[in-house]
Amino acid sequence: MSVVSLLGVKVLNNPAPFDAKYQFEITFECLEPLQKDLEWKLTYVGSATSSEHDQELDSLLVGPIPVGVNKFIFEADSPNLKRIPTSEILGVTVILLSCSYDDREFVRVGYYVNNEYDTEEMNDDPPAKPVIEKVRRHVLAEKPRVTRFAIKWDSEDSAPAEFPPEQPEADVVEDDSTAYGAEEEELEAAEAGVVEGADAVQEDAEDEEMAGAEDTAGPSAPKAEDAESDAGSEDLEAESSGSEEEDIEEEEGEGDEDMEMGEDGEGAAATEAGKGEKLRGPHPGEVMVH
Repeated sequence: MSVVSLLGVKVLNNPAPFDAKYQFEITFECLEPLQKDLEWKLTYVGSATSSEHDQELDSLLVGPIPVGVNKFIFEADSPNLKRIPTSEILGVTVILLSCSYDDREFVRVGYYVNNEYDTEEMNDDPPAKPVIEKVRRHVLAEKPRVTRFAIKWDSEDSAPAEFPPEQPEADVVEDDSTAYGAEEEELEAAEAGVVEGADAVQEDAEDEEMAGAEDTAGPSAPKAEDAESDAGSEDLEAESSGSEEEDIEEEEGEGDEDMEMGEDGEGAAATEAGKGEKLRGPHPGEVMVH
């Protein structure tokens, strides 16, 4: 638990010229008497690419600290232009307000600062060499970035744990890596069994479908063949009956002609023999045997 808590920071002169002093109204609370002073410090970040250009604008020791809520004004000088790259003077940068106790930092507040000319014409077409008299800074006080650190105060009980507490019982407990591996193997085996069972069920279903298809298709084939043979028989019978009628008519005609020609005996015998041969040929009874 922190003995000192930062309650609020207010930027007093904002916006302000670039070379004006920084002024902050700081409010904090102290929960118990402190043996040493608090050190407040303001740092200006001169470049975003290197910390070599960072400069400490000012520092202040506050103490002795009474218990309760305290408030004071912290002033700091503007940054030294010689320590800032020319290309980094204009634009956005950062200032850091921090507080330490016994050289141990416990709180830090960061602000974005926008440095620009006071006229739109100069912002649209800035001169090659910055004109500091025309540059104004604007601290984005509405969006501070606060970071707190746990430190040791006056008593040893307030010191944060540098290492995790010892746990002697942890060495006695059996390593669960083996059990974890066994559980993984059991899970994989179970999944494999489920997959194999699903495959077997699918194969059985396919076999049953094939068997059912064969049983269904088996008896229907003869019916189709019988239908075709019956249709063929009907056609053959129709053709046979038609041909018989035609033959009989032709034979009768020939018999008449023979009879007219006067060869009664020979014509009648030939006619009877021809009828017998044609009737024996396409008889429907013989076709039905096949």
